[in-house]
Amino acid sequence: MKKFPDTLVIILGIMVVFIALTWLVPAGEFERAEINGRMVIVADSYTTVEPNPQGLGAFLMAPIKGFISAAQIIAFVFLVGGAFGIITKTGAIDAGLQNIIRFSERHPKYRHWILPVVITLFSLAGATFGMSEEVLVFVLITIPLALALGYDSLTGVAVSFVGAGLGFAGAFINPFTIGVAQGIAELPPASGMGYRLVVWVVTTTIGIAYIMRYVLRLEKDPTRSLVYEIDQQREAGQLEQAESIEFTSRRSMVLLALAASLLLLVFGVSQWGWYINEIAGLFIGLGLVAGLVSRLGLEDAVEAFKDGAKDMMTAALVIGLAKGLIVIAEDGKIIDTLLSSMAGLSEGLPKTVTVEVMFLFQTLLNFFVPSGSGQAALTMPIMAPLSDLLGISRQTAVLAFQFGDGLSNLIIPTSGVTMGVLAIARIPYNIWVRWFLPLFIILVVACMLMLLPPVLFFNWQ
Repeated sequence: MKKFPDTLVIILGIMVVFIALTWLVPAGEFERAEINGRMVIVADSYTTVEPNPQGLGAFLMAPIKGFISAAQIIAFVFLVGGAFGIITKTGAIDAGLQNIIRFSERHPKYRHWILPVVITLFSLAGATFGMSEEVLVFVLITIPLALALGYDSLTGVAVSFVGAGLGFAGAFINPFTIGVAQGIAELPPASGMGYRLVVWVVTTTIGIAYIMRYVLRLEKDPTRSLVYEIDQQREAGQLEQAESIEFTSRRSMVLLALAASLLLLVFGVSQWGWYINEIAGLFIGLGLVAGLVSRLGLEDAVEAFKDGAKDMMTAALVIGLAKGLIVIAEDGKIIDTLLSSMAGLSEGLPKTVTVEVMFLFQTLLNFFVPSGSGQAALTMPIMAPLSDLLGISRQTAVLAFQFGDGLSNLIIPTSGVTMGVLAIARIPYNIWVRWFLPLFIILVVACMLMLLPPVLFFNWQ
């Protein structure tokens, strides 16, 4: 099978298309006005202007212009990634999960409570600090956990991968998706928290119910497992095991510091008006505390920080290049023309239909740009002002992006995390689709329904 092009190749291809559009699409502009400290488009103010088509020079300079334009967001991604690299190095998170395994061995009567609790913890990780690539490590723990409980490797993948993905899609803080999207949409960080918490509870509950229904079927008849033959062929000890890590008092202190930092983050953005600079400082401080508490050497802490930041390299490149796309469109004066055209196509449609179209658009786009931060940088400069034109709140536009990005990440073959997790678990992609597709459809319907209340019943700001 021919390999699908890399995300960066796709964005460069889109950049060529954008340059071509500056020659084909008429140039135009809306008037903008400041309302409540935010620049918004003035409805019915679109006019055509002198065209400014872009060329080879724009293609070569767009990346650096994109990086300059998105410098604060890119720096934020690197610094937060580095901080979590230190936390991962301490082994605190690994030790906490392994402690759950030992608990299940000592108290078998609580077995049915273990999976929902672990799924919820992974969902919290996805909802708060955007756990994604880290799942590649954790499946080495959750697969043995599921097999030890008498289930299958699909269950093990679902606990960590789907658990984190549910939180990612229904996130209420996640700085890599909501933080970036709200920043671009000129919304206060972590705003709209109340309804986002409801969304997180709903998505997580649906996922837990689906997984536990599958687990109960396996208890009645293990041969109903979709990977029964694959698991039967696993030789004892063949599946790679994570190194045993002791749950020490120092590691428990690191986990407490992480929990305290997340609570402080919520309070800081809601009460003190924290933004990207303050949030980055909080996570840097958390990384320092984790290193000191766990007594990591200076060299080890620095290496862990660099490794964590290095993991964010692709995301940073995607954000910068995606922002470069917007630079080309802005310089070519075609964004407002596209917004006007999209608004014209939506004219006469109910708001309830328009918001679902936004969601489906984000879902389809994620197949080609499977990066939450990159997709936010690519689409929110268009979707945020478009929502103003259509009378839909920017918070709802961010939620449509969040759903479209998060849910499809769990099934698209262009996601490196998805294919990496399945490779570790030795689960064929077609089997994964067969198992996950019903849950995906249920979640899509639920998310479409959850997009309606902010449109019909309350003004979500």
